[in-house]
Amino acid sequence: MTFPSAHVLCRLAGVVARDGAATLVTVADTRGSAPREAGAMMAVLADGSYFGTIGGGALEHEAQLLARQLAARGEAVTRRIDRALGPDLGQCCGGRVLLELRVFARADVDELERLAGEAAQRDSRQRLLLFGAGHVGRALSLALAPLPFRITWIDGRDAAFPAQVPANAATLKSPDPPAAIARAEPGSFVLVLTHDHALDLAITAAALARPDLPFVGLIGSATKRARFERRLRELGLDDARIARLICPIGLPGIHGKEPAVIAASVTAQLLGLVNERTCDARTIKAGLILSLSQNEGSKVASA
Repeated sequence: MTFPSAHVLCRLAGVVARDGAATLVTVADTRGSAPREAGAMMAVLADGSYFGTIGGGALEHEAQLLARQLAARGEAVTRRIDRALGPDLGQCCGGRVLLELRVFARADVDELERLAGEAAQRDSRQRLLLFGAGHVGRALSLALAPLPFRITWIDGRDAAFPAQVPANAATLKSPDPPAAIARAEPGSFVLVLTHDHALDLAITAAALARPDLPFVGLIGSATKRARFERRLRELGLDDARIARLICPIGLPGIHGKEPAVIAASVTAQLLGLVNERTCDARTIKAGLILSLSQNEGSKVASA
């Protein structure tokens, strides 16, 4: 699961425009077990500060040292580091990692902005509609901030949102929050935790009516779920749609009603679902490739 490179590249463009040069470290390839996947990025400035990560440990430390030296020179160069993590660095992962280090200078700012735009178009973060900007909503926005989610955060109240909002969240002050469900992209997750049970019901009903929204979560107890099931039937939803409702939300083994505890539990639940969907997609793709290769022989191998 890779946090989108658009964020790193966009921030790097600003740093290069300000400071004159910085080094982008990218995991170009991996073999066997490695700290991060291909495509992971870290930017290193001439003063040694950095953002992003290629996985930590000795490999990242070595890359930071070289990247800082290259950035300090200010020359537009590209270097590669090929390391066997065990024999070369004493790391336990046991795999092999190829890193590419590229120094970007002020003349490259336009290219960086273009690369950031292209990366944004490939943004594969999980879409999430988060309804409610109360204590739990705010805690969730912070818990999800560094993770691969693209959040639309919705509330109809004046001054509901905090002054500072995470970069992966876009706020929407709407007098009709349930209407946002109709505009949701297929595959979006939905979390409902507003200040009003009637509003919760309207949003939940609209979300469950759409079969292409794979996760509809509602904050509340088992008692609230039972009441909502009855009301949802009265609104015309069948049992199959109602059964899709996740309420209570969060992992069952994590207890506590503090907003931060709820946010941690729900975040873990959502990450698990994202991983399941990613694995399912890879399995389907692998099965398709296998089927094609069996039916078409060498055509796939040469594609």
